[in-house]
Amino acid sequence: MVDCEQGVSDVGALDPRMTVADSPYAAFYFPWLVIRDPQSGAQRTVPPGGHVLGVYARTDSERGVFRSPANQAVRGAVALALDIGDAAEAALSPRGVNAIRRFADRGILVWGARTLASDPQWKYVSVRRLFIFLDRSIREGTQWVVFEPNDATLWGRVRGSIENFLMLQWRAGALLGQTPQQAFFVRCDQGTMTQSDIENGRLICEIGVAPVRPAEFVIFRICHATAQAHR
Repeated sequence: MVDCEQGVSDVGALDPRMTVADSPYAAFYFPWLVIRDPQSGAQRTVPPGGHVLGVYARTDSERGVFRSPANQAVRGAVALALDIGDAAEAALSPRGVNAIRRFADRGILVWGARTLASDPQWKYVSVRRLFIFLDRSIREGTQWVVFEPNDATLWGRVRGSIENFLMLQWRAGALLGQTPQQAFFVRCDQGTMTQSDIENGRLICEIGVAPVRPAEFVIFRICHATAQAHR
């Protein structure tokens, strides 16, 4: 989580990729928030990171880690240090700036979910966080294999365990595909391990998943049929 500097007003010059290392593990949020001090009640400005992490946690709990932590209310914020309009947001988003915006009918919302990665595979916060979740869950869920005989029986049990876990994620909507076969694959056999791997106690699995990606832009195509077209 990367906070913008306080007092930034020149939106046109704001480009975190000029100062922050290219990383799929970093996300930049702008601008600062105006909140009420819980002790004095006075208004003060604070960096957005803490509140955005709260949005992350709420989204994880209510919808799942694969959902974008965006289009969500920033609770506790009463105003923004700088209001951002459509034109400014359109310029900031390609630079990896996740805008926090005020909408007249909906309040203050996180309005971006991009990382600071140049690699398009890791453009979105939700995709990066989904893979972190999958990697950690699978590693922790297969610790039981340690010191088991590294043979075909074990490979089948490991495949089954991982496939069951990924099936749950697919049913929850985390993976793209109309069938499980389109959504993921798990390989763990002599095609993923050499004889040397087996003899040296290395169990190697290859796992592929198709993550869902957020719908950033909603585009409608409207065709107007004139009276002449019906003649």
